[in-house]
Amino acid sequence: MLLIVALAMLFDFLNGFRDSASLVATIIASHALPRRQALAIAALAELTGPFVFGVAVATTWGSNVLAERRVELSIILAALVASIVWSVFTWWLGLPSSSSHALVGGLVGAAMLEHGLGVIQLAGLGKVLLALAISPPLGLIVGYLTMKLVLFLARGATPRINRFFRQSQIVTAVTLALAYGANDAQKTMGVMSLALVTAGVLPTFYVPSWVVVISAGSVALGTAVGSRRLIKTLGAKFFQVRPVHGFTTQVASAAVILGAAILGGPVSTTQVVGTAILGVGSAERVSKVRWGVAGQITLAWLTTIPCTALLSAGLAALLRRWV
Repeated sequence: MLLIVALAMLFDFLNGFRDSASLVATIIASHALPRRQALAIAALAELTGPFVFGVAVATTWGSNVLAERRVELSIILAALVASIVWSVFTWWLGLPSSSSHALVGGLVGAAMLEHGLGVIQLAGLGKVLLALAISPPLGLIVGYLTMKLVLFLARGATPRINRFFRQSQIVTAVTLALAYGANDAQKTMGVMSLALVTAGVLPTFYVPSWVVVISAGSVALGTAVGSRRLIKTLGAKFFQVRPVHGFTTQVASAAVILGAAILGGPVSTTQVVGTAILGVGSAERVSKVRWGVAGQITLAWLTTIPCTALLSAGLAALLRRWV
């Protein structure tokens, strides 16, 4: 059990390390804040997210995907290891893949190897997959419409409005980080609580306060460190980000992520922010966006679930032989 807690904290740290790009890439690229200051603000805000908006998403992850009574600790262990390996591999490639996709693939792959399809709660898994599938196009659409609205409202403004957009990004960045803490950062809280139920530490499923604290703390620590490589990918490779783009992207992303958190639907912050950037850029001019880079990232998103499912199934088979 201690090994699972340690791996969960490592996964959380890597999650924050990778997803820091989604939270601060545009604010850094538009020169609204320096890197270290932006990361510190984001880390502090996401640390408080679960305490402000609750843990509905953690409950979805922990109690609605797998049947609690048929889950062994080896399944959770295999899922966490597979997710960590995939996270490090895609970071090494410089691709901002989804840790949410990685974890759901890891859980499903290991569980189905052990117990078949019967261990899966199809309604709960469908809710997770639906939220993960809808959120990227929703980020694109909301980003596009928000940018069009901002351009319309600022049509007669002087260049001095860039100062407003630059300074306002501090507020929008905090809002986005709070939304992240209320949604994407909660997946490990749910899985850790499921492990506690499986080990008999908890009589029924709920998310203890200490789990919230160590999970949120691990994610915040990872965010504070930040990944320069992924920040560069999201902040510069799509198109040249200006203050208006950073402001609009953060408003659109926070709206989608926070809305999903309130409904208990897990989403990938990386996906939502990435597609929101595409929507914001294409609202000005479709040719403005480097769609080839977006295609590479999309490929990583699409391959994550099957790859981590196969990897975790293989790990579960090894654990069955050794344990």
